[in-house]
Amino acid sequence: MVFVGLTPTKRNYMADLFAKCALLTKPRQAEAMGCYPFFVPLESEAGPEVIIQGRKMVMLGSNNYLGLTQDPRVKEAAKKAIERYGSGCTGSRLMNGTLDLHRELEARLARFVRKQDALVFTTGFQTNLGVISALVGRHDTIVLDRSVHASIVDGCRLSYGEVLKFKHNDMEDLERVLQTIDPKRGILIIVDGVYSMEGDVANVPELVRLKKKYGARLMIDEAHSVGVFGEGGRGVAEQFGLLDDVDIYTATFSKSFASIGGFVAGDADIIYFIRHMARALLFSAALPPASTAAARAALDIIEQEPERRARLWENTRFLQNGLKELHFVTGKSESPIIPLIVGDEMRLAAFWRGLFDGGVFTNAAVSPAVDPDRALIRTSLMATHTSAQLTRALEVMGETGRRQGLLGA
Repeated sequence: MVFVGLTPTKRNYMADLFAKCALLTKPRQAEAMGCYPFFVPLESEAGPEVIIQGRKMVMLGSNNYLGLTQDPRVKEAAKKAIERYGSGCTGSRLMNGTLDLHRELEARLARFVRKQDALVFTTGFQTNLGVISALVGRHDTIVLDRSVHASIVDGCRLSYGEVLKFKHNDMEDLERVLQTIDPKRGILIIVDGVYSMEGDVANVPELVRLKKKYGARLMIDEAHSVGVFGEGGRGVAEQFGLLDDVDIYTATFSKSFASIGGFVAGDADIIYFIRHMARALLFSAALPPASTAAARAALDIIEQEPERRARLWENTRFLQNGLKELHFVTGKSESPIIPLIVGDEMRLAAFWRGLFDGGVFTNAAVSPAVDPDRALIRTSLMATHTSAQLTRALEVMGETGRRQGLLGA
């Protein structure tokens, strides 16, 4: 089930550009076996329970951490925006696509994350793509954690800077890399706040210490931590009390903000530069009105209802404890993302199918999202899950894991 990294023979590649397409056989094999875990269509809202193939299932594969995609206030805000502004902006932010809605949301976001300014992009992926490629030039060096999101990796590829990597969450290795860089070069350290597959958290205190020691700048993608971590839901940097030491803050609206889109926040001069230099912003249609208004409504709720965050953490502890009692291998998760590490990809496919047949929807993660020998089931919690739903999910996981010999000692 390794979908990326297949290497067609040189002869086939030279003969026909499309020859590689026929060599992608493992997904077809998984489909033939009835174990294909991707592109499964939902027939309902992505709440704590969903309808798939006419059947109600517990949803443990969504990033809807605060359960806001179903909130009536978020839906109503989107409807009103469509009524006033129509369905789309028909142009880029640079030209005719900037709405007062965008500017209002940017001002709110800047205040929320305690930065001077913020800028909204059409997707979270484009945010990282645009920010990194705009800021990093030929005389600069990017130092990134090996497990960062693909959008960060692709942003680095589009930049003209040198790219160096350090071992995942290994601060000694980060310092080793920093020591090799010419101090005349600009340095940008990039990490995820919460890593999306295994749910572990960046070591922000050490990142801040090292960035200061080596004169670097620090960028944290808080995509999976905004709304979830910190007293005010501002992410892991706030959790550690170091929000002011993060130079570039990026996040997405497709998780806690119950919409789509993304934003970057930082000092006013930095955001002004990105606004005029980020190709992913300048040459892409603006975020639609409904999505913008939904994100703004979600921000209101994040600020006004901290009890949602508390409930999410109650659910997280409940599932974490239940999985440990069942002796699943759950890695170093410190977040509402909890992996069930299987290892072999074909065993993973069978496990995913067993959970699916039992009425629990989860995410199967294979290479390159994880290391080739570390295939896993990714589960994620919502504030709106009930104890009964989570208890049922644990029962199915335990039954399936025992049947397939996946439980530890």
